[in-house]
Amino acid sequence: MKKILLFSIALTHVGTWAFSQKKDTLRNIELPAAVIRDFKQTTLDEQSTKRIEKTFMKRLNQGQDLPYLLNTLSSVVVNSDAGTGTGYTGIRIRGTDLTRINVTINGVPVNDAESQGTFFVNTPDLLSSSQSIEVGKGVGTSKNGVGSFGASIAINNLDVNYTKPTFSYQSDFGSFNTFKNTLKASTGLINDRFVATVRASSILSDGYIDRSASNLKAFQFTTKYIMNPSTQLVFNYMKGKEKTGQAWNGVPQDSLATNPQHNELGLKSDGTYYDNQTDNYGQDYYQLFFDHKINSNFSIGSTLFYTKGKGYYEEYRMSQDFLSYGLPNFIVGNDTSFSTDMIRQLWLDNDFYGGRLYANYFSKHLDAGLYLNYNQYDGKHFGEIKWAQYGTPDDYRWYNLTAHKNDLNLYGMVDFKASKHVNLFADLQYRKVDYIINGFRNNPSIQHDLQFNFFNPKAKITYHNQHHQISLLAGIAQKEPNREDIEAGKSSLPKPEKLYNGELNYTYNYKNKFSFHATSYLMYYRDQLVLTGKINDVGAYTRTNIPESYRIGIEMETQWKPSIRKIELAFNVALSENKIIQFSEFIDDYDNGGQVIKNYTKTDIAFSPNIIAGGRLSYFPLRGSSHKDFENLSFDLLPKYVGRQYLDNTSNINKSINSYFITDLIANCPIRIDENTILNIRTGLYNIFNHSYEANGYTFSYIYGQQTISQNYYYPQAGLRWMVGMGIDL
Repeated sequence: MKKILLFSIALTHVGTWAFSQKKDTLRNIELPAAVIRDFKQTTLDEQSTKRIEKTFMKRLNQGQDLPYLLNTLSSVVVNSDAGTGTGYTGIRIRGTDLTRINVTINGVPVNDAESQGTFFVNTPDLLSSSQSIEVGKGVGTSKNGVGSFGASIAINNLDVNYTKPTFSYQSDFGSFNTFKNTLKASTGLINDRFVATVRASSILSDGYIDRSASNLKAFQFTTKYIMNPSTQLVFNYMKGKEKTGQAWNGVPQDSLATNPQHNELGLKSDGTYYDNQTDNYGQDYYQLFFDHKINSNFSIGSTLFYTKGKGYYEEYRMSQDFLSYGLPNFIVGNDTSFSTDMIRQLWLDNDFYGGRLYANYFSKHLDAGLYLNYNQYDGKHFGEIKWAQYGTPDDYRWYNLTAHKNDLNLYGMVDFKASKHVNLFADLQYRKVDYIINGFRNNPSIQHDLQFNFFNPKAKITYHNQHHQISLLAGIAQKEPNREDIEAGKSSLPKPEKLYNGELNYTYNYKNKFSFHATSYLMYYRDQLVLTGKINDVGAYTRTNIPESYRIGIEMETQWKPSIRKIELAFNVALSENKIIQFSEFIDDYDNGGQVIKNYTKTDIAFSPNIIAGGRLSYFPLRGSSHKDFENLSFDLLPKYVGRQYLDNTSNINKSINSYFITDLIANCPIRIDENTILNIRTGLYNIFNHSYEANGYTFSYIYGQQTISQNYYYPQAGLRWMVGMGIDL
């Protein structure tokens, strides 16, 4: 690791010394080439990657988290613990959740190294600084960070492309006391060499679910220094801090009709609720980019990053056994107490850092790149009892565990223009992961030292002419199990997952006025990890490898811009079949002890609806009229339909989420006051038909009294809600 960091720093100084004189304009360098390469996937993988631009993000960014912006795309389903899109939110793409979706910010990995999940609550109001977001489906192209196992989200938020000083302030208020404020300013380009941008954001919301309030704060500082016409340094610092009420247990099914906002977490012995049942976490991102353009064909560069994360969740727990915390039973005279109520905190304290080196070659017929990434994770897991009724000292730490993980990732890409109409693309990735775990909270004596080696090849052929483009892609993706999967003895350790992906894409585009795109895909899994209810050899409920499963489907998208220019139409639909070939369910038997096994054939994969449809109707009533100051007035109508989702892998309709249809309406009215001043007025109506629905859930079953009982929990989403806002751009 030290050698890579030192070489990256040395490369920065060599580039400064050796290439100090160029005649190109300084302002042509807008983004680090390392970041451009990540986003150049639009050309390399154009038909399976969707790019969302800054102008569209600005229209829809009214306080909801980033997944809700992506809800307009095909095969996307979003959910929110608090029910409003603020706080903890989730997204699934083709049924793939955030533990399998590779997420990067400016090419730097965001997924947690151990859980492999991404928590956008840690980066509040990220959209206000984002320049573009690209969503790739399937194995896509190779990425930095954890394996892309069905989808990827690449975010560019280097907000430093300003030639003049700017200032903006936006404030939004709405349902459930949601209050969002964003302040942003830029120096503009100083002496043709230096520009800096700063953003401060705050989001408050009570949430729809009881005691699910959010208090989110963010700060970002980005600066670019143009050393010479072909060389630049960019430094990006982001700080996020969140305090959210815990709502992750969901609502029991029998409470949906009578009390859909019920939150059982924090219940105390006297029947009241603990008022600080919260999640508290902060992250600091430090990113440094160096890029140098050697000539019109070659560019090189490096990235250094460090992400610091630290926080805890605090909870009130009733009747906790002393022995579970390594404590003796509490004895007073002849009375023995075996348990106590307590307030405890579960902590994470981690450091994630790494480096990246790249070299790109561009010519008329060849586009090639070579990338070396090394990431190191050092994590601490510990728990403290802050208060107990008796028998426990304050601030008693009952576990203190560490974990270390390093990830070496080397890949190369080649895009070759074989003829006027044919392109050939190849992508070869080697990824090596070393993972050391020194105990788990419930099994502190279990230790693992694991190594994984993955080779992930991809290839693609594309034919294109003036209006048509067709491509065929085939690729392999592999990824390691996450921390919870590995909580097992040597005999129960899970195997890595493997995905074979084929994609056939067709696009028709007529003068950018009408376009139609279709993707048919097959995603075939070996050893996919799913929940089966099985207890492993150390008594943990972990995911289990299943031999074979698949997703097969077609996604169709169309966009139409009529000649009147005041209307834009977009529609998408995704039809799929998502199956496990052979599935075994393990059910706890409280009557006889042990577990009962039920076997199934060709069941539906959980949380994978067979149909998802959405679209957008945009209306610009004053576009092209004489009202120039109001020309960008817009209305966006956003419908979304999601078919039935099963809570587990048994295809049992009694353990499923009903289909739902919702519609949002967003209005934006930017008013030009003078040449340099714009007043922004906007409003949003969400779920305008006040539809009652659930977007997520879970289930577990057991046998008791000779009956199989299933307990379903759901995450209800808010009905009709609103946001209004006003801001100014200078």
